[in-house]
Amino acid sequence: MAGDSETRLDSQVENENVTRQPFLIGVAGGTASGKSSVCGKIMELLGQNKIDHHQRQVAILSQDSFYRVLTPDQKAKALKGQFNFDHPDAFDNELIVKTLWDILEGKTVQIPVYDFVTHSRLVVRTHTPHTHTHLIHIVLSPVGVCIRKEEVVMVYPADVVLFEGILMFYSQEIRDLFQMKLFVDTDADTRLSRRVLRDIGERGRDLEQVLTQYITFVKPAFEEFCLPTKKCADVIIPRGADNLGDFLTLFLKMATLFAINLIVQHIQDILNGGLTKRLNSSLNGYGTPRKRQVSESSSRPH
Repeated sequence: MAGDSETRLDSQVENENVTRQPFLIGVAGGTASGKSSVCGKIMELLGQNKIDHHQRQVAILSQDSFYRVLTPDQKAKALKGQFNFDHPDAFDNELIVKTLWDILEGKTVQIPVYDFVTHSRLVVRTHTPHTHTHLIHIVLSPVGVCIRKEEVVMVYPADVVLFEGILMFYSQEIRDLFQMKLFVDTDADTRLSRRVLRDIGERGRDLEQVLTQYITFVKPAFEEFCLPTKKCADVIIPRGADNLGDFLTLFLKMATLFAINLIVQHIQDILNGGLTKRLNSSLNGYGTPRKRQVSESSSRPH
């Protein structure tokens, strides 16, 4: 009996010393499909939206924060609406992978703050919110040393991390790090109308520029890079469909709420520790991700 008690005590101490690895959830979907709204709704239903950012058990990240730093020529094109921000190469995937692994290792991470008006990462302002800090870059130039401070947001260790973006599932290296994958499916007309209102109201674009950019870059990129990743999702969340009739609209809203509630219930179990010991067995195929070898290249889904 004493031996059994000592074994249980040793096992309990060992479990307390092991840091529980965060549960990563990827959320993909077309532009203005409602990815951020779904993440926000999950946070709200979990009661996490009113908790101090230091104490939150659930965190949200956006792929939009990881746009690459543009060259002067690229920035000039971007200001004219002639740069493709929906192409996989527009994102700093190396930084995304590093950030995800840092999160999995329980580290506090620094997330860049991207400005969609100037198409650049924000530099230090006179007054910044308490959640923001500064990342200092020392740049050597012919005239001497230039110190540039980038504004970043600190994301503290959390039990569950939601990472949303249009191409979250395009890179296999990134896709394989998610233990659950959600795809927000919204019809094209709804997404376009939302994008027009957002880009004009929040980003200072004019209607002609928004429509030209959508037809030239956004729509083709969605069909080539984003839509094929829908089949990688574990859960597809329907949104919109306002033109399909009141009954179908009500059905889709109920299906959306049901899907979100299932996801929230699953996350709540994780936060409560209910699935800690049986996570690997109950989620067949969604085990702890392993670091990929350098020789393994990222690939698009076929």
